[in-house]
Amino acid sequence: MFEQISKKDLDRRFGIGESPYSKKDLADYVNLKLEALGSHGSQKSEESSAVMGLAEPFLRSIKARTHLAESPLSPADRRIQDFLDKLAAYVGEETAELPRETLVLDRHGLARQLSVPATGDHFKSEVSDSYRISQGVLHNPKSDRRTTAGVFHVTDWGLPIPADKKAVPPVTALRLFRAAMNPPDEFKLVPLTANEEEKAHCWVSLLLRPTVRPEIPGFSPRKSMEVRFFAPAVLTSNLDFVESIFGNAGDPFLPENDAGLDVEGWSGQTGCVILAPHLGRLTKKELGLPNIADATDRQKRDGMCWEKEDELYNDGSAFKITFRTADGVVVTAISDSYFGYSKKEIKTQISFAANLCGQAEEEHAGGALVFPSYDLGEEFTPGSQVPQGEAYFRRCSGEILRHRRLQARRLRRGQGVSGTPLRQREHPHQP
Repeated sequence: MFEQISKKDLDRRFGIGESPYSKKDLADYVNLKLEALGSHGSQKSEESSAVMGLAEPFLRSIKARTHLAESPLSPADRRIQDFLDKLAAYVGEETAELPRETLVLDRHGLARQLSVPATGDHFKSEVSDSYRISQGVLHNPKSDRRTTAGVFHVTDWGLPIPADKKAVPPVTALRLFRAAMNPPDEFKLVPLTANEEEKAHCWVSLLLRPTVRPEIPGFSPRKSMEVRFFAPAVLTSNLDFVESIFGNAGDPFLPENDAGLDVEGWSGQTGCVILAPHLGRLTKKELGLPNIADATDRQKRDGMCWEKEDELYNDGSAFKITFRTADGVVVTAISDSYFGYSKKEIKTQISFAANLCGQAEEEHAGGALVFPSYDLGEEFTPGSQVPQGEAYFRRCSGEILRHRRLQARRLRRGQGVSGTPLRQREHPHQP
């Protein structure tokens, strides 16, 4: 019933157990990745022979990218990009392009290595603080406690939108996703290089394969969805948090990690999460929302309109915008660094996959174990309030028969139906 994971995979995916690689090896590997992106890494670490063994998957990834030269996106990213292109075609505007070059976190621990400067123990940014401590790393996002009021925004295209969520016009959703892919340069700073003379700037990305339906031996195999997580490098700490919960699924460019080739194990759903704390700076007007005079009642209720031209979207507060359809793809941009939003969004996407996949439910999926019950009311008519059928009739008939037999035994013992003694009958012919 539980997924069998080798010791080697436990280390690569969750950082559990004794790793064959030292912290220095990981530092060298990170530097190699940064160099491959055209950036300079930390100047603290030196080359070692161990890094070549650690870098083998990365080198294989380079070969795979060369093979896919006509499309610089991984298979999972291609599925997500095609989905965003559908929204753009519907709206009639330029599409939102996923980052083409990212520092891929293909094993657990790389995000942690990137989160603090190589030559210091503290990294501070507009959205988070990270400290190197004896146990590892301590991350402190700007907001460590958030409310959910006004947070959930859903694109008004595709599946129905619950009444307690905010409905976002497709044009506004597309512009939000497009803005999410273009963060300010300061958000792309790699914390590892914060104290270096030549600093690196890039996106970081992560592949997850969270379980949607566990294996039931002899009945059904384990099913998992695929989730791609993108963040400007300043928010690498969020990916460190997320991969420690759901595990690192490796390099998305490698064929063995392509869910599309995993016929037995893929649930058929693809998710994407993009961290974009700069979205709170955008105004309602530039995002295409109508003036209040032209807004519908729902738009007025949800705040999807403006009176003053400088009104910020969602009043500048944190939110997440989601676009999902029955195609089985869900894309979400989160305008905050709060770790809880990152974790809960993946759980929400698991719920989405569970509802589409069937034979499974997640704690947020809205499923329930239901047992029949009947409100008999003041007047009881069996034919109108109790289901009829052969099985139900046999059960009721058995109960009635047992009750009648109990009554008969009590009467033979001189007791009434309830078990109390019968009074002597006054009759002239009674002996």
